[in-house]
Amino acid sequence: MDVIKVKANSRTAAVAGAIAGVMREHKHAEVQAIGAGAVNQAVKALVLARGYLAEDGIPIICFPEFVDVDIDGKVRTAIKITVEPR
Repeated sequence: MDVIKVKANSRTAAVAGAIAGVMREHKHAEVQAIGAGAVNQAVKALVLARGYLAEDGIPIICFPEFVDVDIDGKVRTAIKITVEPR
């Protein structure tokens, strides 16, 4: 399963749909964002995805954590949000 990567200009509805789709299929999703704008979009997408999944009777919980990511040889700190069924 791939990590869902969110940018500051990502469409929240599209990210929410991706989260919901991965959760329906794999029962586990990981969302990754670097920077305040990207984290904002990721959190808004998680709120939307929670609503989409609630309609299907799938309550979710989220666990945020810091992770180091290597991008073009430079280490950046990202927020990784693990999504699991409650």
